[in-house]
Amino acid sequence: MLKVAYSKNYAFSLPEGHRFPMEKYDLLPEQLVYEGTLSRENFFQPESPEMHWIHRTHDKNYILKLQNEELSRSEIRKIGFPLSRKLVEREMEIMGGSVKASLYAMEYGVAMNIAGGTHHAFSDRGEGFCLLNDIAISANYLIDNHLVNQVLVVDLDVHQGNGTAALFQNCSEVFTFSMHGAANYPLHKEHSDLDVPLPDGIGDQAYLELLEENLYAVVGQIRPDFIIFQSGVDVLKSDKLGRLGLSIQGCKERDRMVFNMANSGNIPVMCCMGGGYSAKISEIIEAHANTYRLAQDIFF
Repeated sequence: MLKVAYSKNYAFSLPEGHRFPMEKYDLLPEQLVYEGTLSRENFFQPESPEMHWIHRTHDKNYILKLQNEELSRSEIRKIGFPLSRKLVEREMEIMGGSVKASLYAMEYGVAMNIAGGTHHAFSDRGEGFCLLNDIAISANYLIDNHLVNQVLVVDLDVHQGNGTAALFQNCSEVFTFSMHGAANYPLHKEHSDLDVPLPDGIGDQAYLELLEENLYAVVGQIRPDFIIFQSGVDVLKSDKLGRLGLSIQGCKERDRMVFNMANSGNIPVMCCMGGGYSAKISEIIEAHANTYRLAQDIFF
């Protein structure tokens, strides 16, 4: 059964006019149930992980400042969300959702988190709508509990996974692979184990050829026994922040390639959603929903 982390708290209320489309976190599960891709039994309520798993990845002083709402204006501005206790609680749930989804992926081959993909969070700071890094926390959890030996992070969000790259810069058990817009945020890129910078406007065919070439080469090189897939849909041509040129079908074929590779190699994969900022919310939901449809079709 495809297990999916979802909480009502994911659709956190933001001030009017904020550019982040929080409503997608409620609309996506509603769409998936309405069309019959998922049922209510597929979803599980995430819980905050034990704090020592948060501290394993993040600086204790930073976590304390988050919990006490003591970040500076500059720190809050870099995150992009107004800081509140409820926002921090939401982030903790997202972290727990990805950890639990990773365990379900070990059992079923694939599992998902409706939220997550918070790849801009560093050990001691947040950036770009990310307070904590669920990718890093999940990878560390699996490794420290001796559940896996080699994790591959496949980050296909339009923005480089800079926080994840920095967190695992000296960790041989986690290989970070990021395909992202060369001229997009963040201005200063960290060094992933493999970075594939993309030109503005790149279309489906060129993108998919690059992905196939690099993905299969990496898998053959490191032979991972677990994949964390950041499947942001801000690669779409319609995305307000993306600057790439993929169609919804091209984005779907991207996800199909990752899932087919994982399934054929018997490699469990945990998928977290990442970004998506198209003007029409329907396009964001359709692109995200394709990821779940493919997971059902390919693994079950």
